[in-house]
Amino acid sequence: MTLKVLKLGSFLLATLASISLVKTVNAESTTTLTVVVNGLHHKNGEVCLRIYSNEKGFPLSDTSGVQSGCTQIKGSSVKKQFSGLKPGTYAVAVVDDQNGDRKLNSDFLGIPQEGFGISKNPTVSIRTGTPKFRDASFPLKKNTTINIVMKYSLDP
Repeated sequence: MTLKVLKLGSFLLATLASISLVKTVNAESTTTLTVVVNGLHHKNGEVCLRIYSNEKGFPLSDTSGVQSGCTQIKGSSVKKQFSGLKPGTYAVAVVDDQNGDRKLNSDFLGIPQEGFGISKNPTVSIRTGTPKFRDASFPLKKNTTINIVMKYSLDP
């Protein structure tokens, strides 16, 4: 009888251990992304940021990102944190929004009329066109900080 009790006890212990492991594996971990935007030319207005998890709408759509937010400009740089993101691959688009419409304004040729920035700071010129998600994306694990340099004209 003692052997049966030991086997049953071992079975129950193994079952409980496996259930707790399943809960741990199924719990989704989240991360925090801190975006630092440098090189601002204005001391008024706000910087609006949008995080994308794939190429859909990147970098110009104001509806397809996974998170977005704006922060008041108080100096030559701003910092914004985004929480609750799942580990993965992301890209960030930034606008120095001087007119309060929360989007990048451009002229009839599509040339930006406000400051803009893209994660990984890719070249943006008439020749290269709008950056692709793959050129601006980065892996997000645990807590990550990225730096974006604001541009006020296209690259040569």
